[in-house]
Amino acid sequence: MLGFLVRLLPFWVREPLLILVGSVFGVRIMYMAVVDGEGWVPAAIGAVFLLATALRVRIVVKALRARRHQGPTAGTDAGTTPAAPASHTQSQSQSQSQSQTQTQPRPQSQAPAAPRPAAPAVREKEPNAWGQAAAAVGLFVALGAALWLGPKFLPSDEVGAGTEEAVSCPGAEETGENGEELPRAYRTTPGAVTGEELCEALNRPDLPALLGTPTEIATSASGSSGTAPLTDEKIAQPEARVGFDTYTVDVLATYNKLTIDQYANLMKYGDETDVKRLTVLGRPAILSSDHMMSIQIDLGGSASGGPVGQGPLARTLTVALDEKDGGGYYDFTVWSESAGLPDDSVLVDVVETVLPAIPHGNV
Repeated sequence: MLGFLVRLLPFWVREPLLILVGSVFGVRIMYMAVVDGEGWVPAAIGAVFLLATALRVRIVVKALRARRHQGPTAGTDAGTTPAAPASHTQSQSQSQSQSQTQTQPRPQSQAPAAPRPAAPAVREKEPNAWGQAAAAVGLFVALGAALWLGPKFLPSDEVGAGTEEAVSCPGAEETGENGEELPRAYRTTPGAVTGEELCEALNRPDLPALLGTPTEIATSASGSSGTAPLTDEKIAQPEARVGFDTYTVDVLATYNKLTIDQYANLMKYGDETDVKRLTVLGRPAILSSDHMMSIQIDLGGSASGGPVGQGPLARTLTVALDEKDGGGYYDFTVWSESAGLPDDSVLVDVVETVLPAIPHGNV
């Protein structure tokens, strides 16, 4: 369809347009092949574009030379009979005069008739070649601008295009807490939040921008209201997790009597690395790095799962529950399966934004 429309254009519009398109595409493809190292296939395609463009340039140059050397046609107008040679006309007139003198008297001479003026030749005004070439370039620029700016101003025809929404946190019905009592640790711990409340505080609209990926949306969100292991359900430990294409953020609250200073001393015997002490919102905090655990689950009917391996490196900011550091803490952890860790300032910004939104966060 596009080729048919191009063939309908006049010569001085079609050829400059094809030369411009061919040169742009040819140079761009050759650049990709040579500079970006795309291989010999793009180089061959770019060479074909440039060769076809050179042939069209040659055709246009020939046409311009022909128009430049074309002059007014010599000769008389159409419909007029060219004059006979002088010698032939003179001999014919002499023979006619001799025959007339022999047969009849000589007629009275008459004045020769005035020759009829020849009608001036009408030349059709030909279009300006350079004007047509400029119009072709303007048409190409207009088409490119329409293709570039069109999607920004025209509504999309696809149903639901651009309306994809982030995943919301599951409700009580989805977590199984509807109609079921929380573990007793939540009833005996003042200010303890549930996993659902942690998820609502973490799954914020501005969280992707805080992580440095503003165009991403949450692909997963979950919350659980559990207890710390080996505590006989006496220590509440809710957890929430929100996942994106690049990063995953996890918040774990532990309501025990462990202070940040004691936590830092325990790190000396662990595998944590790059440990830093700092203060966040007036609360003592610790930055540390450690690897996540990778667990393979066998879905082939085996009773046991796969081995536990080492997962991606994660960065954790542990913040005390209150400014007095009376015990208990939040663990804010960020990791990625496909990219490196963000800067520590990014994790601090996330904590300073999410922490005030957690209910009873200042107990």
